[in-house]
This record gives sequence, structure tokens and C-alpha cells, in this order.
Amino acid sequence: MKDVFLFSGFLGSGKTTMLVDIIRQLKEQGLKPAVIMNELGKLNFDSQAVEEGIPLKEMLNGCICCSGAEKTEAQIQSLLVESDFDVLIIETTGAAHPVEALDAVYSPLFAEQLNIKGIVTVADSKRWLERDKMSPQTRSLFLEQIRHAHLILANKMDLLTEAERAQVTFELQSLNPNAQILQTTNAKMPLKFLQNLHATARPSAIHKADLGHHLHLSSRLIRFPESVDFTQEEFEDWVRAIPETIYRMKGYVPVKGIKNPMLFQYAYGLTQWLPEYVHMDPNLVIIGENVDELNVIGC
Repeated sequence: MKDVFLFSGFLGSGKTTMLVDIIRQLKEQGLKPAVIMNELGKLNFDSQAVEEGIPLKEMLNGCICCSGAEKTEAQIQSLLVESDFDVLIIETTGAAHPVEALDAVYSPLFAEQLNIKGIVTVADSKRWLERDKMSPQTRSLFLEQIRHAHLILANKMDLLTEAERAQVTFELQSLNPNAQILQTTNAKMPLKFLQNLHATARPSAIHKADLGHHLHLSSRLIRFPESVDFTQEEFEDWVRAIPETIYRMKGYVPVKGIKNPMLFQYAYGLTQWLPEYVHMDPNLVIIGENVDELNVIGC
């Protein structure tokens, strides 16, 4: 099982600076990192910051969360086959929505090989205080990147007064009470804060009484038994009853009377079924808030 971290935040917030320092700390612990970097432009200058010898995949001129989702899956699959690594870091473009980025990473084809540890959002503290000057669309994305993070770096604290630092921390915590907030300069933080994250709800952990807290934005892998007794219509009825906080589902769903599990996708209330002509492992990846509490049909 390989740990995966998603680094989020606007251009100039300090993501790449954090990436370089985290790579250094991982190597000091004897861990082998791999990196996927995503940029909207045709030239990726950030990738020059990643030293030679570290497996690196670049996605240029496209967003990880849009048409690039399938490319992201292909890049991860390529890394799993070709490279020897312990930790995968995905630095998303500043235009990536956290839910979409998580969806792009978590394919049912290799879900059992990856452990999504969490989304780390680097927030430019000075820009936060001036967010009212942003366009509505940009401000909305800025807020979403913070609201869905598992760990927030309130960066560039050295540029603020003591009162402004307190204001930024209070406002970020109010927007996302589930995340730990670190006040940072140059996006520097101890590696242990990353290693303590867990955004994947594993079956062995879901029913533990000592879990201590609900996972916020998280993913969960469901393994269906080979023989099921629900029809496609009954599965659709279950889907219609799930909470609105379930954003994505994708995988291979076994349906009564059909030979092979069908490819199933769900996004914001819309579903898609496609027949499979080879037998795929019957599993389903669910992405949303508090997915550990969801009762799944047939399981």
C-alpha cells in the first residue's frame, strides 16, 4: 500500500516550496517519493524544482480534474508498473477543485494499492485577507480548496501583523473546523503532520470504537461479494437515497442476472452504466463526506 498526498492551493501560495521540503524529509527517513505535477500551461517550470532520480510525471496544458482525469489514472498506473516508490505526491494546479482532484486519483483499478492520506491546502494568508478583491469564481474556488482540506498551511505569516495572524487562523478554522491549521513561513512543516493524516476509510477501521472522529472529505473502497441478490433497479433506488454529501462513485458493480460486473459511475446525482465484456473485480470507490457512515447495499 502506497501513501498518496494531494497538494492544493493557488498559484504562488507556496505549494512547490512545500513539495521540495517534503521530498527532502521523506528521503531523510529513507522513503522513496514519486511526483505528479499538473500545470495549465504548455511549459511546466515547477517540475525543474524536483531533483533528478525521483520518478516524475507531468501533465501540461490541462487540469487534473477535467479532461485530465483519465490521463491522471494512466500516469499513476504507469508509475505503479515502472517505478519503485513508497509515497506519491500529486501537486494539483491552482485551478483544481479538491473533490475533482481526489476523484481523478482514485480509480477502482488500483484502489487497493493506494492509501489516500489527505489533501493539503496551502493558503496565501495575505491573499486570504484580500479575498473580497477576487472575482466571484476565483473566490469560490479558493474557499472550496480550504473547506475540503484535511490539513491547511496558513502560509506567509511573516508578512502579517500579530492581529492579522490571529484573524486568518480564526477565519480558516471557522470555514473548515475539521482540518488542522499550521501557521507557516516558506510553507515549511514537519513531515509528521502529513503522516498523521488519513482520508481513506478502510473496512478494518470503519467499525473501530476508538476511531475518535468522523472522516471529513474521504474515500472508501467497497468490495462486493461475487454473488449478489440486488438488481440494477434496486441499486439505483439505493443511489437515489444516499446523502448529497456523496459526490462521486465509480467502480464495477455486480448485478443479479448479468454475467460480469458493470462499470458504474455517479457524479452529483447522475449515473452511468456500461457493460463489461471481461470479468472485473466487483468493487466500488465512494468519495464524499463521512463516507465511513454510509450503509452500502449488498454489503
